[in-house]
Amino acid sequence: MQPMSEDEVIEAFGLAPAVEAADAIRARLARETELEYAAQGRGDTLAMRALCAQLFTLGVVDDVRLIWRAKSASMDAACSIDVQLLCGAGLAETRAALSAMGDALADGALRRIDECVEAGDFDEFSVDAFAAGLIAYYTGG
Repeated sequence: MQPMSEDEVIEAFGLAPAVEAADAIRARLARETELEYAAQGRGDTLAMRALCAQLFTLGVVDDVRLIWRAKSASMDAACSIDVQLLCGAGLAETRAALSAMGDALADGALRRIDECVEAGDFDEFSVDAFAAGLIAYYTGG
């Protein structure tokens, strides 16, 4: 699997990808995450962010662990991948699902989300508004 740039990720899967593309997006994100972990920052964190944004728009709560693992891969990834991208299924739904999962990845993601909620990073958060912001970001609008 050849690496893809941020622009290629958007071109390949779009800003609102089809459900059928989800497995390919997950595989690409897992690959970039492994590169970021194993090769001391050789993954493309902008492509990683775009892949996380695509998973966000699909709103599958089980993707939270994958997105959290990507966000945790490096300082660059942590800065590139917004914490809100963990909550494509909704903030309350994501927090409830993470609480029920009870593994180390889920616990870490839930802790970070809770810290950010307390800091006000989720004030007025909605999936639709955040998705609209992603579209504006990627289209230059």
